[in-house]
Amino acid sequence: MKNKIQVLRESKGLTQTELSEKSGLSLRTIQRLEAGNAPKGFTLKAIAKALETKPEELLIFQETTNIDRAKLINLSVLSGLVIPFSGIILPLILTYKSKDAFNKELGKSIVSIQIILTATLSVFMIICPFIQKSFSVKFPLFLIPLILFICLKLLVVLINGNSLNQKNDLAIKLKYSFL
Repeated sequence: MKNKIQVLRESKGLTQTELSEKSGLSLRTIQRLEAGNAPKGFTLKAIAKALETKPEELLIFQETTNIDRAKLINLSVLSGLVIPFSGIILPLILTYKSKDAFNKELGKSIVSIQIILTATLSVFMIICPFIQKSFSVKFPLFLIPLILFICLKLLVVLINGNSLNQKNDLAIKLKYSFL
């Protein structure tokens, strides 16, 4: 995926070498910036001047592209549909490996919701055999909360994924994260 600096450079018809010369920065610095390193201080001002834009414009784009990690954390929740508890463990690992504080907070919110959903399902799965026996029901009652859990999990992932794409924030989150 191209970042803002690369898009602006290409729109001006400049090569990396030409941008390097125009900005007074080394070619290696230009390559690092286009690879995803965030420009700071003098580098930010020099690159903005060379690309004839405001420094803030380059930073705003950086913030919006960093949401990809949160999208990955959100999608990793679906692994729990195949492997038990991986819908909590995998997103938790991705959250704590994240270097960005904003993505960490989003990841913690995602994992917190999944912990609550999984704990609720576990309680229902334990209660179901007792209810089934006390009412003499022949139908395997545990299937009902299991199917509802799968549907609810998919719905939460879809709603949060859509919200991350449109608003760069989660639509379904807890007021307080307990992680």
